[in-house]
Amino acid sequence: MEAVQKSSGSPERVTVEAIVHAPVDQVWSCWTEPEHIKKWNAASDDWHTTRAENDLSTGGKFMSRMEAKDGSFGFDFGGVYDEVRLNEYIAYTMDDGRKVEIVFEAQEGGIKVIETFDAETTNSIEMQRGGWNAILGSFKTYAEGLK
Repeated sequence: MEAVQKSSGSPERVTVEAIVHAPVDQVWSCWTEPEHIKKWNAASDDWHTTRAENDLSTGGKFMSRMEAKDGSFGFDFGGVYDEVRLNEYIAYTMDDGRKVEIVFEAQEGGIKVIETFDAETTNSIEMQRGGWNAILGSFKTYAEGLK
């Protein structure tokens, strides 16, 4: 279900995915609208997104402020959109230069969200995969709960 590819000289690419049992319009709006992003964008219950901004267009910028609920740590997660195709595909470059692609693929009874990202070099691949999987799981739970 998850794949990791490595090519010399290029960042390691990691893929996480989940099937979200909801209509594509709902999945897309939950993924892209700031008021929704703030409700699901966290890897664990002790984190939250306090602010989200999103100019969902090619060349547009996005930013989410992610913070530990105890106030001990926080950071801005942001970047610029390279390509946006409504209800189908998003590609962006993070502020640190890494690339991310998200595919929204129709499946029986839902939408498969496939997210592939360039790994960073500070944390282990397993830790990064775990964090991105946790956030995707939070998204799935949130989006499915809106029915």
